[in-house]
Amino acid sequence: MTARTISLFGSRLRPCPYLPGRQERNVAAELSGDDAGEIYDTAVRAGFRRSHDIIYRPACPGCEACVPVRISVRDFVARGSLAQNARRNAALAVQVVTPPTGGTEYFSLFARYQNVRHPGGGMDRMSPREFEGLMTSSPIDTFCAEFRDADGILAGVMLADVISDGLSAVYSFFDPDRGNAGLGTYMVLWLVACARERGLDYVYLGYWIARSPKMAYKARFRPLEALHPSDGWVPFEPTTQP
Repeated sequence: MTARTISLFGSRLRPCPYLPGRQERNVAAELSGDDAGEIYDTAVRAGFRRSHDIIYRPACPGCEACVPVRISVRDFVARGSLAQNARRNAALAVQVVTPPTGGTEYFSLFARYQNVRHPGGGMDRMSPREFEGLMTSSPIDTFCAEFRDADGILAGVMLADVISDGLSAVYSFFDPDRGNAGLGTYMVLWLVACARERGLDYVYLGYWIARSPKMAYKARFRPLEALHPSDGWVPFEPTTQP
């Protein structure tokens, strides 16, 4: 397939949702066409993320705090608290849904998660229709995994994309009343296991930000690699910026 040039556009400056007092701006492009999967493959490895049918990455003036990170699936072993988390949540039943869906049950859980975990973050104002778009507006290979307890009650949902060398975690949400169970962490552990079963090398986690408590959990999944501006993907210890 002949390579196609895509046009990037810049967003307006707006308050950064992760670092107080900072301004955020992204560069983005529409993801469409028969070669959307090929373009997305390249974009993810270049540090882009996806929302709906848009790919984006930060381009914030005077700030390089967002570090793209990925888990090396072949080398990852769940130890210590991660192993305990896996045992604690092992009874959850996981169902992969392809293509992803939205619906009332998912939206109800999503709304409760946003209201408790991320009030005022913007996504807590999503309508059911907007949420449906978040879950289903994907022009590439995407699935969602639903996690249910022994009574069949929905405990969490993870949305993920498939690329040639890995899985990219797009978004996840869970029952905030089960916070002590570490469901967010468990869904990442499950995604690593899923990638391993598919023979894929990486799980792309998006951006790690040193001073953002919301991103701190990503540092637990080692060995990590980070995208360096000049050296490409390199081993990364999250205690320091690459």
